[in-house]
Amino acid sequence: MFKGKISIKSLVFSSLLVAISIVCGKYLAVNVGPVLRFSFENLPILLAGIFFGPLLGALVGVVADLIGCVLVGFAVNPIVTIGAASIGAIGGAVYMLMKRSPMALKTVISVFVAHIIGSVVIKTVGLASFYQFPFMVLMAYRALNYLIVGAVESILLILILKHKGIRNLLKNGDKL
Repeated sequence: MFKGKISIKSLVFSSLLVAISIVCGKYLAVNVGPVLRFSFENLPILLAGIFFGPLLGALVGVVADLIGCVLVGFAVNPIVTIGAASIGAIGGAVYMLMKRSPMALKTVISVFVAHIIGSVVIKTVGLASFYQFPFMVLMAYRALNYLIVGAVESILLILILKHKGIRNLLKNGDKL
């Protein structure tokens, strides 16, 4: 995996992942009340962390959250933005730390650790304080939400990472 210097190509690819995250999170999401939303906005953020490492993963999370909020008129919640950054950073760091593990196993663990910390804990703190919603109730709903979303994201990420074209790009990271 390419984790070295930041190149123009990695920035362009990261920008594409930001755009995909915004579309998935703000325009294709299924809202369930004011605080629950089923979306795959974190899939591109996780991809950035896996492809380019924790720093660019975090950067994609921050930029996607900030631009997405501005585009659809949401108030920017700094705690939720930190949660988005942590998803990319933690997903990328866990994937890198498990370099000798099978790809499917490290993908699943990366996704769930990133979601537990970033989505279920950090973002829930931000949403509970912003909406004055009981923290433990919201956390229970979000844990169930990200158990489902994380399982689907894990499958999609495994399929993406198994794709021959993606493997070739990642094998020759300096060309990405």
